[in-house]
Amino acid sequence: MSDKKLIEIDNLEFSFNTYGGEVQAVRGVSFEVKEGEIVGIVGESGCGKSVTAQCLMKLNPEPPGFFKDGSIKYKGEEIITKSERQMRKIRGLEIGFVFQDPMTSLNPTMKIGKQIEEIFIERKMYSRSQMKEKAMEILKTVGISDSETRYNQYPHELSGGMKQRVMIAIALVAEPSVVIADEPTTSLDVTIEAQILDLLRKLKEDLGKSVILITHDLGVIAKLCDRVLVMYGGKIVERGTVDEIFYETRHPYTSGLLSSIAGLDKKRDDELSPILGTPPDLFSPPIGCPFAARCEHAMEICIEELPKEYKISEGHSTLCWLEHEQAPNVKLKAKSYEESDLL
Repeated sequence: MSDKKLIEIDNLEFSFNTYGGEVQAVRGVSFEVKEGEIVGIVGESGCGKSVTAQCLMKLNPEPPGFFKDGSIKYKGEEIITKSERQMRKIRGLEIGFVFQDPMTSLNPTMKIGKQIEEIFIERKMYSRSQMKEKAMEILKTVGISDSETRYNQYPHELSGGMKQRVMIAIALVAEPSVVIADEPTTSLDVTIEAQILDLLRKLKEDLGKSVILITHDLGVIAKLCDRVLVMYGGKIVERGTVDEIFYETRHPYTSGLLSSIAGLDKKRDDELSPILGTPPDLFSPPIGCPFAARCEHAMEICIEELPKEYKISEGHSTLCWLEHEQAPNVKLKAKSYEESDLL
């Protein structure tokens, strides 16, 4: 992994206008993605992780969506101000996207090979024979055997895991620098999930790609990522390396996520520790910490004022008042090496 920054996001704010009012889906998100690293964004449904990922390629419909503030730079170029025509030169060619559900993302009326080749047709990059050769090559790269047969099949003739490999092939065919994978193992059994994760790991190790992994599964994060962003209520509440997030947890929400996982140390009759309450209403987000209403350690200031981002170490920070010098000394639960079954 190099120190070269491919993506730089600064104070990103993105909302949706609805009949009920403005939904503030992303609220002041900042992070970067370096060349050759895998960055995981984790959080429960509705936290803003998928919207953030789709902002990178301007895939959220505008309207009803709109950028309120902030900057997204890819290789130093501003993304937000680019036109739809300019974005077509980035989507697929510079940044690839693996969508969440391969069952619905693939066109059921088109053969697999033609769907892979689609990215080249408008751009007129290759001849017909070259496009087929490229498609066959990428099918082999993602571990699809008998690529000639698969090339001529329709999506309904493939298994769920095979469809997901095709989605990854479509994201890779133009050799982008960054691949965004949105919940790539959803609805797959554990054996196929392991194969897909191994494939994503090879994108980094063998092809030098940067990967942004969107997931709610901390097990997937632990197995694959270099750095982790924990999102809640449209904000990043903690960031750090995998070890820092799992073993040096500094935000109550992160601690709650870890506590809700069934580890190998738990017995059959042991109860999990859920995070009680519901996520904040993003029509009218709280003025203080977004997690305050569900946090057992919440103080009066947590409700009244948003905390600053406290730096724990180089690269590890948290958005939590518990880091203030006058806050009570609270020991948050983190995974220990003895009890963790994630790594």
